[in-house]
Amino acid sequence: MKQDFQVAYIPIGVPTYHLETAQKEFDKSVNLLNGLTDNLKVPKEMLLSIDLLKEFLGQIDPDLIVLQNITFANAAYASEVLRAFDCPVLLWTLREPVIDGTRLRLNSLTGAYSAANAIRSFRNEPFPYVFGSPEEENVKAKIDAVIKAAKVKKSMRELNMAAVGHTPQGFGFGRAMDAEMMSTFGVNLLSIEARELIDVAKTYSDEEVDEFINDAKSRMNGLDNMPENNVKDFARLYKSYKEYVENNNIKALASRCWPDFFTAYGTPVCAVLAILNDLGVAASCEADTYGALSMYVGMELTNSPVFFGDPVSMDEKENTITLWHCGTAACTLAREDNAEVGVHCNRKIGPTLEFGCKPCEKVTMFRIGIDSKGEFRFFIAKGKALDKPKQFYGTSVVVETENDAATIVNDSVRAGFEPHFVLCYGDIAKELNALADMLNITAINM
Repeated sequence: MKQDFQVAYIPIGVPTYHLETAQKEFDKSVNLLNGLTDNLKVPKEMLLSIDLLKEFLGQIDPDLIVLQNITFANAAYASEVLRAFDCPVLLWTLREPVIDGTRLRLNSLTGAYSAANAIRSFRNEPFPYVFGSPEEENVKAKIDAVIKAAKVKKSMRELNMAAVGHTPQGFGFGRAMDAEMMSTFGVNLLSIEARELIDVAKTYSDEEVDEFINDAKSRMNGLDNMPENNVKDFARLYKSYKEYVENNNIKALASRCWPDFFTAYGTPVCAVLAILNDLGVAASCEADTYGALSMYVGMELTNSPVFFGDPVSMDEKENTITLWHCGTAACTLAREDNAEVGVHCNRKIGPTLEFGCKPCEKVTMFRIGIDSKGEFRFFIAKGKALDKPKQFYGTSVVVETENDAATIVNDSVRAGFEPHFVLCYGDIAKELNALADMLNITAINM
C-alpha cells in the first residue's frame, strides 16, 4: 500500500518548437520542484509524444500532478492524464522566454488553454493554475502552496476523526454526518457517547493517573491550587481520552463539553482538550466537528497548534477582532509560556486554561462552514496576532486583520457563518484557497 505523498511532473509538448529553450525550462522546473517535495517523479526526457506520455503514466502513482506545457500540446495529452488518474492537477504555463519578432519558442499559453478546456470538460470543477517561469518567486510560492494543500487533501482521506457526544441544543451547526464527511473530505468519522469516556475514566485508580497529573503540571501552572478531587478526575478524563485517541488512531476530535461534564461528572473536559491540542490532536469543544476539521487543516498546514474560539469583540479604531473561548487552547499558545489554570467562567469548576495567546506577525482566520443551501464553503481572513493579555476569563487572542475588521464582522455575520473560528499561526491563505479548489468548495476571502 502506497504511503508516501508523491508529486508527478508531467511536461507535455511537441517536437516542432525550440527544443533547446524547452530543455532549459525543463531542467529549471525539475530543480524547482525537487526543492519543494521529497518524492518527485520526473520523466527522463520531455514528453513530446503521446507514446512517451503513456509510458511515463504507467510508471507513477501520484497524489498531485504538475501538468506543464513545456511547449504547445493539444488536448489529447491532458486527456490521457485525466483518464489515468483522479488526483489533483496543477496546470503550469511557462512564460514565453523571448519576444524578438522571430519564431515562437514554446507557445505554452495556447497549450494551457487546450489543457484547461480538457480538465474542465472531464471534471467540471476548479483546478489550481500558475503562470510564469521557474525562477519567479510567485511561481515557486504558488506551487509550494498547492503541494501543501494536496498533502492535506491526501491526509484527510487517511484521517480518523471522532465525534464525542452530540452538539448541545442550538449548536447544530457543528454536527456532521459520517457519509457527508467521507464523500466531501474523505474523512472517516467515528462516534462515541461522552458518557462512555466518562464511565471509563471513573474506573481508574489514583495510582493509574499519577503520570497524567505530572504531565499536566509540566504544561500548565497552578494545577495544585485546584481541589484535589477535580485534579484527579481531570487526570482520569485525560487518561480516558488519550487512550481512546491512541487506540483508534484519532487525529481530530470534537467533544461535547457542557452541561454533562459539569453536571454528571463534576469536572470539565476543557483542560483535557487543551493538552490534546498540545499533543497534535485537533480537539474542539461543543461537539463542533467542522470546527475540529478546520483545526486539523490549520495544524497540518502550519505544523503548530491553532486557536479555536468565538468572535466576541471588535474594535474599529484598533482594527481588531478578539477570539475567545472558555479555556481549551493548547498550553503552548500561551504568552511567555504562562499557561495558568483556572475555573470555568460560568460554572466555576476547574481546571480550565487562563491566558492570552502569544503574538504572531502572520496569522489566518479559517472556518469550514456550510451555507444556507447546504453547500460547503471556506472562510479565510489574514492578519496578525497582537501581544495582548487575556481579555476575559478563559483563553483569548486579539487579531489585527489585514482588511477592515468592521467589514469582516459585518459581512461574515450577514453571510451566516458559524460562531466558531480557527486562528492558524501562519499565512496559509494560498494553501487554503488551493485546497478549496481541489475539494470543489467555494473560498470566501475577507
